[in-house]
Amino acid sequence: MYYAILAYHTAGVVESWSKEEDAALMSDLLQVHDSFVQQKSFGPAARLGPVEGAVTLRGKGEGIVTDGPFAETKEQLLGLYVVDFPSLEAAIAAARELRRSNPTAIYEIRPIALYIPGTTLEPGPKS
Repeated sequence: MYYAILAYHTAGVVESWSKEEDAALMSDLLQVHDSFVQQKSFGPAARLGPVEGAVTLRGKGEGIVTDGPFAETKEQLLGLYVVDFPSLEAAIAAARELRRSNPTAIYEIRPIALYIPGTTLEPGPKS
């Protein structure tokens, strides 16, 4: 089963880290990433840019583009991981590994269905 692990942090905190602090955190996270690769559970992962560069498309028809994130919230989405684990419990354990490297982040774990051209769609869990 595929899961998205969404990483959130309080706005402004990540930008406040020095280059050295950020590099140390990323080094720790890369060790966790390597363990996921060895387990053959690691899919795409991305670190998102700051919300100041984001735009939102919403509304009817063609929609309207507005500046900034889609929600007023203290926490902002930092990035995401796509992982393949046999159960939600295993995906939660993976998020806990990530949290050991970045203990002040918040991790949301959500089942997903991947849309990969040329493959059969795997249905997500029933709600």
